[in-house]
Amino acid sequence: MSYIRAKAIAGLKPGDSFAVARTFTEQDTVAFADISRDYNPVHFDDRFAKAKNLDGRICHGLLVVSLLTEIGGQIGWLASGMNFRFKKPVYFGDTIECRFTITELDERNRAKAEAVFKNQRGEIVIEAHVTGIVPGSPEKRVMELMVAEGDPTNQHR
Repeated sequence: MSYIRAKAIAGLKPGDSFAVARTFTEQDTVAFADISRDYNPVHFDDRFAKAKNLDGRICHGLLVVSLLTEIGGQIGWLASGMNFRFKKPVYFGDTIECRFTITELDERNRAKAEAVFKNQRGEIVIEAHVTGIVPGSPEKRVMELMVAEGDPTNQHR
């Protein structure tokens, strides 16, 4: 069980913070393009990327922000809104850490959070503000049962 899932079962509160990291590859970008059908040449053609004043081809922004969904999936967060600010490009081979911090949580389990994405040089590449609903007591009980059963839907933890 991931520490994120364990904390979600125990109960979340404002100030709780979680982080995940991943190194993004050209193969990730190709797979994401095949799923999203986003074949912008900035992801595939060095000449086009150079014409955009970039140092090379870049990863899809939505691929990079998918780190946020890794955290949300472990929490059982049901997203209701996401706002992203893309500040710097992410190149193939960059390792990005997403730090997700719950900023507000009300009695109806409605939550707000901030996410900051930094590259291996500590530069902020993306900032996000998200809203959603975190698990209440019934959902936490189900998550406990899932974990007791080996959490069969969560094999890539």
